[in-house]
Amino acid sequence: MPSEVQMFVLFGLNTQVRTLTATAGVCRHCNREAMQRLQQRATRFSLFFIPLFTFRRKYQVNCAYCGSLTEVSRQHKEAMTS
Repeated sequence: MPSEVQMFVLFGLNTQVRTLTATAGVCRHCNREAMQRLQQRATRFSLFFIPLFTFRRKYQVNCAYCGSLTEVSRQHKEAMTS
């Protein structure tokens, strides 16, 4: 007699935004001097609500005046934080 196996798997993705630093600077979009926040966006894979690993990490500069987001490289991030 064949047995039937049923399995329930719960997985998901979670993106977490963290501000690394904030400095005064000129925005690339609105050309105004305002606070520019360097943010890290990390997307994590979770299984049964337990985060297992980060599979995407992006760095962005957020203008406090106009709210625009500009993606920057890891080298640019290192230069801004050191």
